[in-house]
Amino acid sequence: MKVETIIGLEIHAELLTASKIFCACSTEFGAEPNSQVCPICLGMPGTLPVINERAVEYAVKAGLALNCEIAPYSKWDRKQYFYPDLPKAYQISQYDLPLSEHGLVQFTMEDKLHQVRILRVHLEEEAGKLVHSGDSLHGSDYSLVDYNRGGIPLIEIVTAPDLRSPEASRLFLERLRTILRYIGVSDCKMQEGSLRCDANINLHIDDDGRICKTPIVEVKNLNSFRAVERALNYEVQRQYQEYLDGVYNNHPGGKVTAGWNDARGFTYVQRKKEQADDYRYFPDPDLLPVVLERALVEQWEGELPELPALREERFIKAYALPAYDAAVLTSSRVLADYFEAVAKELNDAKLASNWMMSEVLRLINEEGQEPDDVLPTAKVTPVGLAALLQMLKIGKVNGNIAKEVFEEMWHTGHNAVDIVASRGLEQISDSAELASLVNTVLAANTKVVDDILKGKTGAIGFLVGQVMKATKGKANPKMVNDMIQVRLQEMKG
Repeated sequence: MKVETIIGLEIHAELLTASKIFCACSTEFGAEPNSQVCPICLGMPGTLPVINERAVEYAVKAGLALNCEIAPYSKWDRKQYFYPDLPKAYQISQYDLPLSEHGLVQFTMEDKLHQVRILRVHLEEEAGKLVHSGDSLHGSDYSLVDYNRGGIPLIEIVTAPDLRSPEASRLFLERLRTILRYIGVSDCKMQEGSLRCDANINLHIDDDGRICKTPIVEVKNLNSFRAVERALNYEVQRQYQEYLDGVYNNHPGGKVTAGWNDARGFTYVQRKKEQADDYRYFPDPDLLPVVLERALVEQWEGELPELPALREERFIKAYALPAYDAAVLTSSRVLADYFEAVAKELNDAKLASNWMMSEVLRLINEEGQEPDDVLPTAKVTPVGLAALLQMLKIGKVNGNIAKEVFEEMWHTGHNAVDIVASRGLEQISDSAELASLVNTVLAANTKVVDDILKGKTGAIGFLVGQVMKATKGKANPKMVNDMIQVRLQEMKG
């Protein structure tokens, strides 16, 4: 039996404009409910929308970054459905003439390059937010609606059904978020709802020539990478089990919309999936079409930064970094910028990379944050980190002390030179002083020395550790190790 998983994603990303798409209301997150609304975004009779040019610019830049063709002419349509979070009873969107089409995104999984076609990227307005008193399975006593979010500019990115596993879907979505963050059009904060994903999934089963295509299930509003992968894994198992149980023997059924219960780990059917005709699309009579001059599109294209894939390739070639390191360092534009600033100041890309990959990311992860949220306001600047690493290179501090100093820099903002001086942490590299300490340690550990001389060379590390302990970690570990090796050779001789 051959089972193939077919997945396509619909991603909604809120754009980082200061005002909404058709009015001047603020888009700032976290305001009091219904405090950022006006007659236009509330759909009051007699109001007229006005297009936010910055929203169009950001949507075009997103299309360009996703390798799409930008349409010189696109229009607005009314997508009609009745739901409390939609005050006009229709959503202004784009239907048959979207802003951009025919794109492509590449990502790596298991060292293999994968491609996903982007069918379209179009602009639309965000809906409001419903807050329910109960849970999604058992209903609620009441629901409240906050229209602050309603009218925020949104791009919908629709992929072809090119994804073949839940893991691939997660990795693609992570790459997409990286691209959108790089170009600065969306903060993609899934925890705040500014990036959401609807996943369409079904199975193509070849059971010794008997072909079954399970009904497509659209799992709505997945708001974390983990939720995307878990929900799709659940659907793969559920649909396969239903095939084995004979559920699809007579009639496979039609496409349905499902929700995802993250706490309990399963999907549940919400409703039969609407078709395009159900939305009764028609051109919005209150908005002029979007006509883009080629010169303007080229100007916006010229403003795009170096994109993640190209930057990753450059890091491998220019800095001789391993592919894995380059991928991690370019996963965030802020992280990549920070690394390059440290490498330039230090003139040692490999050492800068090692510290970014280990110490910097370790402290960011310990805080439960991401580089984009921490590094712009970090107390340790690239120049400050480079200064510490320079001290490490010339032997003023050893590796362990450097890590200790860096943690203090990270939390206090003090510079490396002052911390080392005030705490007396400068590395001991005086040959005479270290030789005396080595002799003392060897004399105090005669049994260990005898074991080493009999062939148990692994115990040398214990002796090095004793010298480091005696100097409170300040001894030059390489010099100590070399001196112990020389003394042991002398004892053998």
